[in-house]
Amino acid sequence: MNQAQPVRRGYTAAPGPQQPFLPWLPRRRGLAEWSRCTRHAAVAAVAGLLMPLAAYCSQVTYPQVEPGYQIEFPRDEGSHPQFRTEWWYVTGWLETSQGDPLGFQITFFRTRPGADEQNPSRFAARQLLFAHIAVSDPKRGALLHKEKSARAGFGLAQAKEHVLDVRIDDWVLRKSGQTYHAAAGSDELSIELEFEPTQPPLLQGDNGYSRKGPQATSASYYYSLPQLRASGRVVIDGRAHRVRGSAWFDHEWASALMDEPARGWDWVGLNLEDGSALMASRMRDEHGQAYWAAASERAAGATQATSYAPEQIEWTPLRHWRSARTAIRYPVEWQIKVGERTLRLQPLMDDQENDSRASTGTIYWEGAVRALDENGRLVGRGYLELTGYGERMAL
Repeated sequence: MNQAQPVRRGYTAAPGPQQPFLPWLPRRRGLAEWSRCTRHAAVAAVAGLLMPLAAYCSQVTYPQVEPGYQIEFPRDEGSHPQFRTEWWYVTGWLETSQGDPLGFQITFFRTRPGADEQNPSRFAARQLLFAHIAVSDPKRGALLHKEKSARAGFGLAQAKEHVLDVRIDDWVLRKSGQTYHAAAGSDELSIELEFEPTQPPLLQGDNGYSRKGPQATSASYYYSLPQLRASGRVVIDGRAHRVRGSAWFDHEWASALMDEPARGWDWVGLNLEDGSALMASRMRDEHGQAYWAAASERAAGATQATSYAPEQIEWTPLRHWRSARTAIRYPVEWQIKVGERTLRLQPLMDDQENDSRASTGTIYWEGAVRALDENGRLVGRGYLELTGYGERMAL
């Protein structure tokens, strides 16, 4: 492990939102920035933050993601508050003591909205935090989910730097020693899990610099922890279930994640039965065509991953499902090709739509999937994420 360096080493400034006077805005990018800013303002209002829009959308400078930054542990497991967007994301497959399968998702988001950052008030919304949890239970047939949001501060909500400790009230994701702990939910639905690493971190893209489009500035710093051993309990309708299984952990931070032509993305993280790990993703344009793609694969016992170029990756939808709640049509079954490997993704259940308009303002499909080889043999399990099938994904 390299000697720790200051967290801001290697970062350069990226432009933030324009000043909020519509006649002065550049015709294309300015309007897009204004749209993003007003969406942040609406989300802030949901979080209980009332302020003038002009103050909320003031000028701010964000660091830019660039190749060459050395991700270090445990330093970079914590928050990077200078960046616009960040998330910590854990998904996986669990099995109850009765042998029933469950899928789960726990995600904490942090955003720097660019609010009046010179305001000395402790109530100034310099950082906003959101959290989602969801459980896929085939016996129910529909996704169970909860969400939470807050401004950081006052000891009630925080995302610490240099160490993984993210929390909103009693919802928490943290690391103690080598064990990761997550607890979130309510009396009706809650998740309390511990995760034990079995492999070193997997640095995505070019040593953790993960491109999201043709423009080099559309990128994130991104690492994963595949093949985590998971154990704990899940409460559904007030009834507790002891569970064990496997999980996948992602941590990303960025300031300009999507090029303007990109509408949304498809992503999958798979824990394969032979101990290897596979991640594949693509950005889609407004016509639903691939705008960019990325993938990585690491064999069991290996320390280095193989990264694939966009032309080596192919996503083909096989079956769609339409939500009765939102009327959004999602491709829930896929064939994906990564290099020489071809896999078929089949959902644990179709209805795994997450309506999070009460927090992050988005609707997306996030669900447990099985991975089958060309002979129909089960070779892995993981999670599939589908965004931008309703409105364009906004971060």
